[in-house]
Amino acid sequence: MPSHDFRAPRLFVDAALAPEARVALDRDQSNYLGNVLRLGAGDPILAFNGRDGEWQAAIDGRKRPDSLVILKQTRPQDGLIDLAYVFAPLKHARLDYMVQKAVEMGASVLQPVLTRYTQASRVNSERMRANVIEAAEQCGILSLAEVAEPLALERYLGQRAASRLLVFCDEAADTDNPIAALQGAREAARGIDVLIGPEGGFAEEERALLLRQPHILRLALGPRILRADTAAVAALALVQAALGDWGGQNALAHR
Repeated sequence: MPSHDFRAPRLFVDAALAPEARVALDRDQSNYLGNVLRLGAGDPILAFNGRDGEWQAAIDGRKRPDSLVILKQTRPQDGLIDLAYVFAPLKHARLDYMVQKAVEMGASVLQPVLTRYTQASRVNSERMRANVIEAAEQCGILSLAEVAEPLALERYLGQRAASRLLVFCDEAADTDNPIAALQGAREAARGIDVLIGPEGGFAEEERALLLRQPHILRLALGPRILRADTAAVAALALVQAALGDWGGQNALAHR
């Protein structure tokens, strides 16, 4: 695969991409290119839509950028591994951070779940999607993670596929070697859900419900208590290193 161009600006567009196609820009995109990046007609940019790979494009427009002319493909479309990040929502900026980092770490689905001690009862799905796009634009990511609607924890557990491995990150679990524990589940991994609870932890009845789930791996993230957004990065890094696409023997299928 061609190496990523880290110097060229990248823009997500929700339109089909093909040679000589013309893609209209919305007001925010036009402002970003023209007023923030100070780009104008003829300047190069990379465009992607999460479906057709990455394309070299040229900005068009007389007074301000109003469209892109698609030139040639620079990278073919890829896929994300079957890794869902399941989490109790946080408030505002910390949720933004967590979503961006989960995308950077390769999560293919972001699933908010509501627990007894969840700090934020409302989730702005559009804002989450905007953070998914921003992280993808900045980090050369081609495939966009799906943003799922929030579910109560019990309802989520009732509808998830029992064949998937549920990695339950639990501060009450015995501190052991998490890499070894994950590697022990390699043969059984056919899609993974990584669950991080709220900063207040899980209620005892929630923990009991979780521990009755089939195909579960209860995991401690070391001897220290981590904030939920820090735990997201730690847990996804462990899963990617042991079962995901960081190593040469990826145990997970692509979505």
